[in-house]
Amino acid sequence: MSEKTVLIDADNAVLGRLASYVAKNALNGYEVVVINAEKAVISGTKEATVAKAKRKLHTHTLGSVERSPVHYRRADNYVRRVVRGMLPWKKPKGKEAFRRVKVYAGKPPEFGDKTFMKVNIADASRLRLRCPRKTVEEIVKEIGGVKT
Repeated sequence: MSEKTVLIDADNAVLGRLASYVAKNALNGYEVVVINAEKAVISGTKEATVAKAKRKLHTHTLGSVERSPVHYRRADNYVRRVVRGMLPWKKPKGKEAFRRVKVYAGKPPEFGDKTFMKVNIADASRLRLRCPRKTVEEIVKEIGGVKT
């Protein structure tokens, strides 16, 4: 790993704020590694967030399967897709930045002795959110995802 690598722990981080931070660093040329993706939180009631996720699963387009949208049901891919939404995906710089983003569920063995930083602007305990929140793992499980 080079010195241009940002190591982030997503435990108890608000997903949207975390994704914007990751996207900004990726656009600035840093390789970004996110662990514990399944422990990131989404604000809102469980019913509302699950309903929104299920509604996305049933969006269909006319034409081939290759052109239809992909909605992931695994926590690490779900978080990576949220990061992709924060990038200018249709431009070459956005695609290059997206290639620099690595998201893992849990902590892989190759990062055993590394220290990961918490993103202060995304930490749910520091934000003192009053609204209910659920982890990405709970949301993914409700929409039929696999256990990571």
